[in-house]
Amino acid sequence: MTLHVTRYDRLQRRVGAHLSQALVGPWRRRSVGLLALLFGFIVGSNVTMYWYQKSGQERPIAVLMMVAVLEVLVRLRSRVRMDPWPLGWLALDNLRIGTVYAVVFEAFKLGS
Repeated sequence: MTLHVTRYDRLQRRVGAHLSQALVGPWRRRSVGLLALLFGFIVGSNVTMYWYQKSGQERPIAVLMMVAVLEVLVRLRSRVRMDPWPLGWLALDNLRIGTVYAVVFEAFKLGS
């Protein structure tokens, strides 16, 4: 029986290649990525509260400013087409992901 190469089969192969690459990669890339993710969570938790207290405005304005900064980071990241990403861009992207997670987590804690 012949196996046909379908779009789903190609997708499975790409996802498998990315997962295996993540498990086999050097320890420095993984540790910098994890540290940036955790640091992004801390930054997201503290910076929104700092902006909120400094501006004297309502919390949605502080969160809107944080989202605007994160959108700029997304626009910068989309221009990088290297494989694998440079270590600095990997750290910056994980910092962004951790920050988004912290902002969403704060929203759930506040019940809004």
